[in-house]
Amino acid sequence: MTSILITGAAGMVGHAVAEALPAPETIVTDLTPGTLPPHLHFVPLDVTGDDPDVVIGKYRPEVVVHLASIVTPPPGMERKAAYEVDVIGTRRVLEACVKHGVRRLVVTSSGAAYGYHADNPVPLTEDAPCRGNPEFPYADHKRQVEEMLAEARARHSGLEQVVLRVGTVLGAGTDNQITALFRRKRLLAVRGSDSPFVFIWTKDLALIVERAATVGPPGIFNVAGDGWLTVDQLAEAMGKPVLRLPPSLLKVALALGKPLGLTRYGPEQLRFLQYRPVLDNHRLKTVFRYVPRLTSAEVFDLWWREVQA
Repeated sequence: MTSILITGAAGMVGHAVAEALPAPETIVTDLTPGTLPPHLHFVPLDVTGDDPDVVIGKYRPEVVVHLASIVTPPPGMERKAAYEVDVIGTRRVLEACVKHGVRRLVVTSSGAAYGYHADNPVPLTEDAPCRGNPEFPYADHKRQVEEMLAEARARHSGLEQVVLRVGTVLGAGTDNQITALFRRKRLLAVRGSDSPFVFIWTKDLALIVERAATVGPPGIFNVAGDGWLTVDQLAEAMGKPVLRLPPSLLKVALALGKPLGLTRYGPEQLRFLQYRPVLDNHRLKTVFRYVPRLTSAEVFDLWWREVQA
């Protein structure tokens, strides 16, 4: 059996991954156990300090699954604090893996690492450059993490890497900045843009991470269900109207709405709505050899039915 250590295990994805992996050989870590089942071997770990070196050095796992990240910052969290978790935390985990002879590191990156750019190919393959936008912290942080991992692959060939560039994750109880858009009475869209979305089911992602930690090949893989949905298709599926504004007007609306608490987005993040990365999952299916059980459309339909239940 392969010994595995998971960071960020108390989050939505970590919870699902912990349940998919063999409990006796898996150590789950986070700041607190949250709602993790009590039978799991939990160890407190703060990725921003010395804990990765101490804990990984003590337990000597063969594989580390690094999930700890700030996808949706809580109210009041400054960018510096998110950077400490996303970038500094990943560096500390990576350094501990190298120092203590970890065989494989699995990292959940994001499609956001490609950035939100008008010239992004549709769909994007793993060969596309990671150009995460500086004005969007999560995308910028994931770009920096990808650069860090690329440097480590060149310098530390003994540490296998599986980098998963994950699309929008949806499952039971999902609540984040993207689902907040879907819960509005009207979907917000940018005139002249399809605003496409790709989705991956929580249970599919858990099984993909489980495979990455055990028998899957090393490499970089986009993670998304087949196909994508435009904002109009999403609105039709939910029976909602679309508020489609020209970019200049939407930028003003975001500038006014964020200080009033009407939206989580500021004008600097217009590109987030305008140029969403569409992930090609061909390598996931042919090289990694995992075919998602649900397409993007089926993932969204499942989530929407659960919201209405």
